[in-house]
Amino acid sequence: MNRGEMLPEGAKAQRVYLSLRDQITGGSLSDGDSLPGEQRLAETFGVSRVTVRRALDALADDGLIERRAGSGTRVRGGSAPDKPVAMNFTTLMPQLVEMGHSTTARLLSFSYGPAPDFVARAMDLAADEDVQIATRVRSADGTPFSHLTTYVPADIARNYSEDDLASQPLFALLERSGVKIEEAHQSVSATLAGPEVAEALGIATGSALLSLRRVVRDVNGKGVEYLAGLYRPDMFRLEMPLTRVGQGAARHWEPAIGQDGESAA
Repeated sequence: MNRGEMLPEGAKAQRVYLSLRDQITGGSLSDGDSLPGEQRLAETFGVSRVTVRRALDALADDGLIERRAGSGTRVRGGSAPDKPVAMNFTTLMPQLVEMGHSTTARLLSFSYGPAPDFVARAMDLAADEDVQIATRVRSADGTPFSHLTTYVPADIARNYSEDDLASQPLFALLERSGVKIEEAHQSVSATLAGPEVAEALGIATGSALLSLRRVVRDVNGKGVEYLAGLYRPDMFRLEMPLTRVGQGAARHWEPAIGQDGESAA
C-alpha cells in the first residue's frame, strides 16, 4: 500500500490530516482505536466539519482509517510499519554497515561535478574539487524509509562503479577503495517533504521528515563522505541511551557509550 500519496485540498484540512496521520503512524493511535466524532475533531482543531471530513476522507483513501456509518471511525490494522529501522548514536558506524546489508537501495541519480559550497566547507575540500553525487532510496522489507544524497571525493569514488553503488553499501565501497574510516559527525533536524522526495518515499508532499547531515572522515581527518539524508519518522528512529553521572548539583545525563539501544521493533 502506497500511503499518503496526496494531501487533501486546503491548508486547514492538510493540518488536520497531517496531525492525525502522525498520531496513527507514530503509535499514539493504535489499531482499532476510535477517533472522536467530526464535531469533536472540528472543535479540537478549530476548523469546520467540512474541513475535518476532507481530512478523514484522505486518511481513509490512504488506508489509515475505516469509516462506517453508525459505528464511527477506527484506525485500521496494519497502518503503522511493523519494523522501523533504529539507529543508536553510540554505535553508529557498525550499525551503518549492517544497515547496508539488511536493507535494499534504489539508485535514482549518479554524476560527477564540483562540490556544492556547503559540502566543500563541511569536508574541507578545495573549491574546484570534483565529487561523486549519488541519490538513493533505501527500503526495509519493500517499504522506502530514506532518501539519501551522498558526496564523495572523485579520487575515491572512481574506484567503484555506478552498478557497485546500486548494489553494495557505500561504507563497504569506501573501505574497498582503501579508505580507513575514523570518525563521523552527525546533526539531526526536521523538514518537510518536497514533491520529488515525497514521490520517492511514497508519502504525501508536506509530510514531516527527519533530516540528517553527516560528515565522515578518515584516519588523517580528511572528509571522505558527506550525507544529506531524509528519513520517514514512522520508519526510522534515532536512539541514545543515557546514564546519570557526577555528584550533587553537578549530576547530569551523559551518553552511555557502548551500550545497546532498543531493538528495531
